Amino acid sequence: MGRLSLPIPCVWCAPVTKQLTLRMTSPRPPGKLAHWKTTGPGLVVIALPILIWLIRPIIPALGTALDFDSGGAVFAKSRLLFSYETIGGEHHSQPAIRNVQLLDLDNDSQLDILACDARLHEVLLYQRTTAGSWEGSLIADRVVAPANATVVDLDTDGDPDLVVSALGDLYPSEWFPGRLTWIEQAAAGVVHHVLMDNVRRIADAQPGDFDGDGDIDLVVAVSGFTHGRILWLENQGDQSFVEHELYVGPGATQVLVSDYDGDGDPDFAAAVLRQEGQVFGFENTGGGKFKRHTLFSTLNHDLRTGGLVRADMDNDGDDDLLLPVGGNPEDPFSGPQPYHGCWLLENQLDWKFENRRIAEFAGTCAAATGDLDADGDRDVVLVSMTNDWHRTDTASIIWLEHDGAFNFTPWQIASSPTHLFTVACGDLNGDGRDDIVAGGMHLSGPFNRTGRISAWMSRTVDE
Repeated sequence: MGRLSLPIPCVWCAPVTKQLTLRMTSPRPPGKLAHWKTTGPGLVVIALPILIWLIRPIIPALGTALDFDSGGAVFAKSRLLFSYETIGGEHHSQPAIRNVQLLDLDNDSQLDILACDARLHEVLLYQRTTAGSWEGSLIADRVVAPANATVVDLDTDGDPDLVVSALGDLYPSEWFPGRLTWIEQAAAGVVHHVLMDNVRRIADAQPGDFDGDGDIDLVVAVSGFTHGRILWLENQGDQSFVEHELYVGPGATQVLVSDYDGDGDPDFAAAVLRQEGQVFGFENTGGGKFKRHTLFSTLNHDLRTGGLVRADMDNDGDDDLLLPVGGNPEDPFSGPQPYHGCWLLENQLDWKFENRRIAEFAGTCAAATGDLDADGDRDVVLVSMTNDWHRTDTASIIWLEHDGAFNFTPWQIASSPTHLFTVACGDLNGDGRDDIVAGGMHLSGPFNRTGRISAWMSRTVDE
């Protein structure tokens, strides 16, 4: 009897036959070890950064050279005494003061406080009353995220005007929200002139007669995200200005005008900290022309600053520069690092500046100078924006005692309020001792020690 063959329905046969054929003709799949060798490196690349991010807060310090998170900064308690004051109230649960300055705007021989509030979009003036309190007045409003307000008699008519640099956006942007406004004190009242508009974020503008024609020009720092530039505006004398571009690149945060080479005409320095991290000097060669010099340079892409400070630190008659580095308002998750602190760029003339690090301070954002201990030498005040604020003892403001030979001893003034972005020094109450004013920029938490505008008044033991 022959073999009986029964037809198998095609709907079952095809899949089974295909699987049997694949198993018989295909090579064996790789084993678990071979499979791990193929996929493992990719998983490690993905998982390792996440793991480090999770466990980093509990890793003990490995030493200064290897530390990737300094863990915050605490210093010895200040040997000088200060009393704390708040100025102008809080107004907002998360203040954002971009700049404070001390100047005598009304010529009454008392320093006033000029402040830019980038959260409320206001420029404010605080003046001390005869009773010792502070009275505030609105200088300009509806200025979106003002970065700086420069007092200058731009039309040379004898009264002070104001040039306001507006970011237009607190955070880096490639849009064109920036604006530069001249607020003129005219006979008929205050007149607003828009000098630049529809540009990237304007961080700073400073005056100088750069072409030697007798009127006041402006040098401007424009800071976008991956784009930016430095330019000077030539005053045409008829309330119009012509732009001259000097540098193209991101990260210009501040310009400081001075005669750095001692030849009698105004030069300027500029902090450009986004890519390599540099400070440039622009030498005025006459006729509105400039030659660029590199005064400071680093490959550290994480350095940020609240701005340069110009001061004659060695009393030799020329201006040196202070460069505070550390605070990064563009990164809400940035933390204290061992390379944060302050650099002194000592002017050697002929566009040579000797760079020396004078302080290590986590989250350093801004600096100011003053003779705090009244010994004739310029001391330095530093504030931090990104120290370890989850601790209650980490410093928000310190002063560096200068011995006159570039040796600096750090002293902690306070640990509250936190997130300080800007600072200035001067004698606020006329007692002959320098006081301190600082502004808070609270863009990230914790928000349990906020402060808008704060003052530390120098005092003696008996006061």
